[in-house]
Amino acid sequence: MTYTHLTRDERYQIAILAKASHGQSAIAQLINRDKSTISRELRRNRGLRGYRPKQAHEFSHRPHAGL
Repeated sequence: MTYTHLTRDERYQIAILAKASHGQSAIAQLINRDKSTISRELRRNRGLRGYRPKQAHEFSHRPHAGL
């Protein structure tokens, strides 16, 4: 199985669809990703003001200490 990072466009699609009350399974199906990917993305990048696609994308491109 090949793993690819979510693109900036996919993250913005997730934000729009989640805000429009689509469930994680529906979002996964619409953008052709596994529902666990959507679940993880939303869980890891949710703040006090909800899912933040810009910050999520910036965070995903930062070098990680110790890796």
